[in-house]
Amino acid sequence: MERLKTPEEVRLERATKRVQEIKGYYKHLASFVLVNAFLILINFLNLDQGETFWKFSTFSVAFFWGIGLFFHTLNLYGRNFFLGEDWEEKKIKEFMDRKQNTKWE
Repeated sequence: MERLKTPEEVRLERATKRVQEIKGYYKHLASFVLVNAFLILINFLNLDQGETFWKFSTFSVAFFWGIGLFFHTLNLYGRNFFLGEDWEEKKIKEFMDRKQNTKWE
């Protein structure tokens, strides 16, 4: 028979899983930067005489991998990545506090 987990054990499991997800994301981000920097550098160093560096094929891997990384970011942080979950409430409180601290003379 399986033992029921305490709420503290459940919270620990969730936190551990979240940390592992974040760690995986940063590994994905680091590999994206390193691999694409390497590929772009190799492409730059192997240009033929008169060949242009600024073409789509130079950056195509970074472009398509970047799309995948973008979706990984959305999956990890959700739609509120840029402003945060409670951004509106924090801003409202900030403006209210600022008004309170302002001396009107």
